[in-house]
Amino acid sequence: MKLIVGLGNPGAQYRATRHNAGFMVLDELAQRHPLGEPRSKFHAAVLEGVIRDQRIMLMQPQTFMNRSGLAVGEAARFFKLELSDVIVVVDDIALPTGTIRLRPGGGAGGHNGLSDITRALGSDQYPRLRVGVDAPMVAGRRVNQSDYVLSPFHDEQKPALEKSLRDAAEAVECWIAQGLDAAMTRYNARTESEN
Repeated sequence: MKLIVGLGNPGAQYRATRHNAGFMVLDELAQRHPLGEPRSKFHAAVLEGVIRDQRIMLMQPQTFMNRSGLAVGEAARFFKLELSDVIVVVDDIALPTGTIRLRPGGGAGGHNGLSDITRALGSDQYPRLRVGVDAPMVAGRRVNQSDYVLSPFHDEQKPALEKSLRDAAEAVECWIAQGLDAAMTRYNARTESEN
């Protein structure tokens, strides 16, 4: 079993916001694969099925971002998952919109969702896929980070966002089928070569 967690906040008012980039990647994966209708399980909306000959669960925690660990921890314990069988897809203000970055683990970088998952899993050594949403700037001026990530993407960011959602979905598929090293080699290199 592979657990793919997309981070975001539940509710229609957050659907198109930068902080919901993780949810958006899982929506892209759900469009690519016939996994049925989401169910409520582990305090999350989940889809279960098979991608690339591997049993998977797509998970969108329905707690708010800073309590994401509740859902992830419950599922990881229930399925007795190794940390390497869990990947978390998350927004990142340190990356430009249109870029993605896979990492085998590491710090939360100030992201409350990652901090809570690390607490729930007892380790920060789980794969994560960061989706760039740009730094919190508007018209060349730094703005409040919380306000920025909880607001929608600007129209000029949307083409790059669509590209990164496709790339991120492909990177997750590669991770499922070939493992993290292969996905990092292929997709981190692709992102770096485009910058």
